[in-house]
Order: sequence, then structure tokens, then C-alpha cells
Amino acid sequence: MKTQQIKYTKETKWQNVSNPFGEITPSIIFIFGSTQLIKSNSPIEELRLKYPNAIMVGGSSSGEISGTNVLDDTIIATLVTFEKSTLKYVSQEIDNPEDSFIVGEKLIKKLIEPTLKHVFVMSEGLKVNGSELVRGMRNALPQNISATGGLAGDGPNFNETFIINEAGQAQSKLVSAIGFYGENLEVSYGSLGGWDSFGVERLVSKSKSNVLYELDGKPALDLYKSFLGDHAKDLPASGLLFPLNLRMEQDSEPVVRTILAVDEKEQSLTFAGDIPEGSYVRLMKANFDRLIEGAIGAAKGTIGSSKNESPELAILISCVGRKLVLKQMIEEEVEGVQEVLGSDTMLCGFYSYGEISPFSSDAKCELHNQTMTITTFSEKV
Repeated sequence: MKTQQIKYTKETKWQNVSNPFGEITPSIIFIFGSTQLIKSNSPIEELRLKYPNAIMVGGSSSGEISGTNVLDDTIIATLVTFEKSTLKYVSQEIDNPEDSFIVGEKLIKKLIEPTLKHVFVMSEGLKVNGSELVRGMRNALPQNISATGGLAGDGPNFNETFIINEAGQAQSKLVSAIGFYGENLEVSYGSLGGWDSFGVERLVSKSKSNVLYELDGKPALDLYKSFLGDHAKDLPASGLLFPLNLRMEQDSEPVVRTILAVDEKEQSLTFAGDIPEGSYVRLMKANFDRLIEGAIGAAKGTIGSSKNESPELAILISCVGRKLVLKQMIEEEVEGVQEVLGSDTMLCGFYSYGEISPFSSDAKCELHNQTMTITTFSEKV
């Protein structure tokens, strides 16, 4: 495997960031960038002209990861040559969140072949029910095949998100997936959060899919605003600072849910994934040290499930909520990951509206919010 990383800004255009192997001919280009630059299409068209045979995958973000740097208003393109593995791009349009399950299922079915090793998914971030998308994927995935990925972002704006389609163009309402094939490929992953729960646990008494209407029989938005105090005027963006810890049963593994939208008329909140009736939620808040420790723990989990202690490529997908909380300290979580994985590992990725990964190597794939999720790739010599 060979890697190269380049960066685009309006002022500098495309510049080399990391080029340890000299000019390469990429099999795939991972592209993460600000909404405005991604939707303009012209920077990516330049890459398409230069690398006409490369698969392109990625989308709009809430911050771009390049090595140990976290950037805004850029496009980071990571060029990767897989020398002994093959790849396949598929996509599916999504017009309604209620179609999320079937979209996830269809994507996976398009990729299933005997040598399938891993699936990497990039989904639009606002018109999808992420947990239903993942549930559809799990329904079609062979038992021994893993899947990771994320939901595209739009900074703290929550207005529009874009995915790179098969032609290398920015497209809304799209979910894409890459199938990785071959026995020489090794893929590992890890995911951890670092948020603290507080307050009383409340029953989800009325909800539909990913829309929450009532907690303990009271209007959800009104109750949630009472928790937020002065932060309530900045919803939905301020909701990233106070996600919900969700559990279905007493002994079930909790997941985190982040707000995508609010409806004042309905007094409801829309989340990135399902909030089932009968489940229990508690409010969460940030702990700076634990957020950074969570990122480091995700990296250690990745190494722990890998046969290779120094992977060649790592894709980091972290939640925009973590970025808003950590602010100027944000690069500390990326630096912590680099320290664990080693300086020879190329880091790329983005800040998202949702992360897709199993908790560990022996767990099923889930939609997460407010986590750092890491996927590493290596090829056997």
C-alpha cells in the first residue's frame, strides 16, 4: 500500500501535504472537505482529470483531519494505492428517512462477493435515519464481514450535506459504500466516546423512528430546553454539547444520540438515529480529559484487534460535538491517536454527524454519536 495526501484551499489550490512515496497512481481517493468547497465541484474535477481511474469516496464535513491537524474550509484528499486488493464503489439515493433500512440493505447486497473483507460507508447526514441505515446493512452483511463509516457534516450549520458520487460529483441525498476485497488486506477498527451522564434517567414515552415527542409523558423539546438553560436559544447546534445516552434494556450497551433538528410546533427533537418508545435516556455533558482519553482508547482498541501494530492508513471519524466542546484542544485527540498508532500511519478523516462502527472486533455494527471511530488498513507483503 502507498499513500499520499494533498490539501486544497481557495487561496493555495492543491498542495502536497505528505508524499513519502513520490507521485503515486491511486486506486482510491478519500475526500473530505467543507460544504462550500465540496459542493463547488471544481477542485474535485481537477483530481478526476488527473486520476481518471481512481475511485473517489467522501463528502462534506464539519472539520477535516490531516495527520495531527484539524482544519476548516479545506479539502483533504488522501490518495491510496492498494497493490494486492480490489475495490468496488456503489451508491443509493435516499429521498426519505423511512427508506434508510432498505437503502442500507441494498448497498450491502450490491457488494457481496466471496472475497469481500470490509465495507466503508459514507452517508448524507441530514435526511437519513442512521440507525435504520445501519440496521439494514447488518441485515445483509455476512456474519464475518465488518462495516464502518460516517454521516457527512455541514459544520455547526445543519443545512445541507453532500456525498461524492461515482462520477466524482457532489450529490445530496446519497449514500455510498466501498467494498474492499482480498486476503492480503487487514482491517481493524475501534470506537469510544468519553462523555459523562448526569441527571435523572427518563422514559421515552412517545417517539416515532428518530423523532422524540415525549419524555415521561411531557413534551420532549420543552423538557430538553429546561436542561439547557441559556444554551436553548442556540438549538439545534447547542444540542451537540448535551447529547442523550440511550439504552433499551437494563444490561444493554448504551449508545449516544445527537440532535439534528427541532420542531417548535410539535415540541419534538429529531436525532441522527432511532429513539425507540420504551427506551431510557439520560443527558450527557463533556469531560475534556475523558474525551481525549476516549480517542486514545479507540486507537488502542484498533491496535488490540489488529495483527499489525503499525497500520499504513487510518480513517478517523469523530463527531462535530466533540470538536465544538474541545475547541482549541481538538488536535489533542488526533495527536493521541497518532501516538498510539505510530508516526508511520497516515491519518485522514473528518468530523461528522454520526459514526458507524462496531464497539469492538466481536460486536455488531452500530450508529454512534459523539465518539471517535477509527478504521485502519494494511496490506500483507
